Amino acid sequence: MAPQIEPYQYTLQRPVSCCGVGLHTGRTVNLTINPAPANTGIQFLRSDISGRPVIPARVERVVSTTLATTIGEGSCTVSTTEHLLAALRGCGVDNAVIDLDSHEVPIMDGSAGPFVRLLKTAGLSRQHSLRKMLRITRPISLADGNKSIRIEPYDGYKVSARIQFDDALISEQRYSVEVTPERFGKEIARARTFGFVEQVEQLWQNGLALGGTLDNVIAIHWNRRSILNEDGLRFDDEFIRHKVLDVIGDMTLLGSPVLGHVIADRSGHGLHRAFMQAVIDNPQSWEYVTFKQRGASLCRHKVQSARNSGRRFAPFFAPAGEVMTTRPACAV
Repeated sequence: MAPQIEPYQYTLQRPVSCCGVGLHTGRTVNLTINPAPANTGIQFLRSDISGRPVIPARVERVVSTTLATTIGEGSCTVSTTEHLLAALRGCGVDNAVIDLDSHEVPIMDGSAGPFVRLLKTAGLSRQHSLRKMLRITRPISLADGNKSIRIEPYDGYKVSARIQFDDALISEQRYSVEVTPERFGKEIARARTFGFVEQVEQLWQNGLALGGTLDNVIAIHWNRRSILNEDGLRFDDEFIRHKVLDVIGDMTLLGSPVLGHVIADRSGHGLHRAFMQAVIDNPQSWEYVTFKQRGASLCRHKVQSARNSGRRFAPFFAPAGEVMTTRPACAV
C-alpha cells in the first residue's frame, strides 16, 4: 500500500482570500476559499448573484471546455477552474466552498502556485470522516485521433503525460509524477499556462484573453525558439508540467480522490471531460474504497459497488473490461 495515502478527509483551518483578474474577461475577481464540513466536496459559490447559487465541482456540471474548463448550473457558470482545482487536489483538500464575485476564477500568475501558497497560509484541518476514494480496478482508455488518455490500476495517484509540438522550443516533452502534496508543490504547482503569440493576439481580437499578460502567460515567440517573458522559464520543461497540472485539475471533477495511474498523450480539457465520462460510464472498472489504520499499515475497505454508486452519474453502463473508445474531434 502506498505510504502517501491519507485515509481521512481534510479541509482548511480558516478562510483565505485573494484578488486577481480573469484571464478572458480581464475583470477584477475577489475569491475566498472557505472551510467546509466533511463530505461537502469542492463547491463554487457565486456571491455576486442573487440567491448566492452554488455549483458543485463535478464532471456532470461541465458546460464548456473551450480554452478552459467551465462548470455551470443553469445560467450560472464559473470558468477557468482547473488551476484552483489542481491546487486543492494537489494539497489534499477534500472539502471547501469557494466564494467568488465573478464568473471566472482569477488567473493569478497562470499557475497553481499562488493558490498553493494561500492554502498553506490557511493551514489544513483533518476531519473525522474517512476519504471515499475512486479506485481503478481495470484499465480504461479514450482516444481522439492522435490524442489519448488512459488510466490503469495503481496503489496511489500518478500522472504521466506527453506533448508534441512541431517547434524547436517545445518539441516533445514527457513528465511523470506521483501526486503528493510535497511533489505537487515542488514540481507541478508553479508551471504556468502558455500560448503562441499569434494565438493570444487572435484571442484579443475576438474579445478573449483580455486579462492575459506576460505576468500570467508564457508567450512563445513567433520564431518558436524563445519566449517573450523576460524572466524566462521556471523549469526547462515547464510546458509539460503545466499539462500535468491541467490533468490533475480536471480529474478533480470526478468528485473523489483517485487511486490510479493516468497516462495522457497530447490531451486537453475536452478530452479530459470525455474521459471522465468514460470512467463514469464503466463502473465495473472501478470501486469506491476507504482506508483504515491497522497497526503500522493501512487496510483497504470496499464501501460501495461501482455499479450502484455509478448510478448517480449516469443511468446506463458499458460492459466490463478495458474500454477503448474512439471519439470525433473535441475541443481542447
